[in-house]
Amino acid sequence: MEKHWLASYPSQVEAEINPDQYQNLLELFEHSYRDYADQVAFINMGAVLTYRRVEEQSRAFAAYLQNDLKLRQGDRVALMMPNLLQYPIALMGILRAGMVAVNVNPLYTPRELKHQLNDSGAVAIVAVTNFGLSLQKVIHETAVKHVILTKIGDQLSGPKRTIVNFVVKYVKKMVPKYHLPHAVSMRKVLAKGQTMQYIKPNIKGDDIAFLQYTGGTTGVAKGAMLSHRNLVANMLQADAFFGPLLEQGKELVVTPLPLYHVFANTVNLLLFMKKGAQNLLITNPRDLDNFIGELKQYPFTAITGVNTLFNAMINHPEFNNVDFSHLKLTVGGGMAVQRAVAEKWQKITGVALVEGYGLTECSPVVAAGRYNQTEYNGSIGLPFPSTDIRLVNDAGEVVGIDEIGELQVRGPQVMQGYWERPEETEKTFDDGWLCTGDIARIDSDGYLYIVDRKKDMILVSGFNVYPNEVEDAIALHDKVLEVAAVGLPHEVSGEIVKVYVVAKDPSLTDKELIAHCRKHLTGYKVPKLVEFRDELPKSNVGKILRRVLREQEEAK
Repeated sequence: MEKHWLASYPSQVEAEINPDQYQNLLELFEHSYRDYADQVAFINMGAVLTYRRVEEQSRAFAAYLQNDLKLRQGDRVALMMPNLLQYPIALMGILRAGMVAVNVNPLYTPRELKHQLNDSGAVAIVAVTNFGLSLQKVIHETAVKHVILTKIGDQLSGPKRTIVNFVVKYVKKMVPKYHLPHAVSMRKVLAKGQTMQYIKPNIKGDDIAFLQYTGGTTGVAKGAMLSHRNLVANMLQADAFFGPLLEQGKELVVTPLPLYHVFANTVNLLLFMKKGAQNLLITNPRDLDNFIGELKQYPFTAITGVNTLFNAMINHPEFNNVDFSHLKLTVGGGMAVQRAVAEKWQKITGVALVEGYGLTECSPVVAAGRYNQTEYNGSIGLPFPSTDIRLVNDAGEVVGIDEIGELQVRGPQVMQGYWERPEETEKTFDDGWLCTGDIARIDSDGYLYIVDRKKDMILVSGFNVYPNEVEDAIALHDKVLEVAAVGLPHEVSGEIVKVYVVAKDPSLTDKELIAHCRKHLTGYKVPKLVEFRDELPKSNVGKILRRVLREQEEAK
């Protein structure tokens, strides 16, 4: 049955990729350093780094790790910072030294930080001083021996560096006092590393490049082992998919999503680095006034983000005054893109908001909409080149066109497994296929539609209700800014739908909203409860956390 179904599967993207085109990420970096040496690679807070400067500084960083810290190939080095020029320098330095990068969310609580440092066995960490106190609280309970710290403004020119670091610490008071007596500054590391010999390691494609931790929404956070080959493959798949739209050495991509998030890392950093693009790093996209002010300064050609960020942007009073004449590509990932957001984005910018789908375990992209699509269609698009997918029902049977089942993935971008968790790894794979936990369907043209997360599905009187569908309908209401839907236990129907709404207009009532839902949804899908809030709980990249809302209800 499986072979028959796959054989009758509609044609996808014609191109296949060669995941061994580059032996490892270092080879990819070296091509860009050489081919675009004097072109701008990264921009942040008005400062720039050329490809040549990235090469010099990342080589110095790698040499310091090898010589001064005497770290060995395969050692894990944690990286804990927002989007700053220091990030690509440190990341490429870690990889060029033959070590494994452990991306850490800077907003982690001390408890979460301790878990990730211990689970990964990190022996060193590179962090921004703003998070020094969190590190101080847990470092003695971890295996971390070396701490490298950097200040927000450390890559800026002399006077500006002094001013920014002063304002961040003393005016905005964003750097709590900490005590890490053996820490060394990244500026000193780079200065010292320039005097040391860098020895290029022999890195194979299957060597681990990243330990990329999942959000831990279904339990303890696990480290997905992403190899050099996994990441090279996913970058090449993205290039085969979006590359024809992009010109070598002529693009400027906006990166508001943090680079420690694998979507931004693979698409914004790796893909656009291969293209010799300029990369505008946004340190704090939540500061929308400043973010949109930056957009006005640059002729950007591409931008990625999550639905909540795009939604906030299109509702900002200055967004209409941004110049979109150079924009070619907008990609949304990390969560479902809502119709209302996509349509308004396209109306203002003239460019379709293409939805991509992926997960950490797939480096991360599995599928995406075509760059030349003319309108929102609710689909996550077509599987990437060299990516096999299948849909499986609860009985483990492969289902066909327009039937619903769990999406499973196979391809060169799929992780090696979870770090030191063989049992979890075994549970996640089904005969070589990665089980995503997402419920999907595929249409006769080969387009995939995510129905919902398996664990988020609401069961009302035996009928499946998918929160995405409810949220999409409510987001169409002019007075709604954000919405989340969850299922709550109910003695008669098993569960009922409750929605949490952030209103644009305070005149919005629950009765008005439910009447709106009745026009767009079948009766059993209509919310029974509406709660208005000033804001919704979100992850570090702006993904609305239904899990937190359910936990809050359980705690009542």
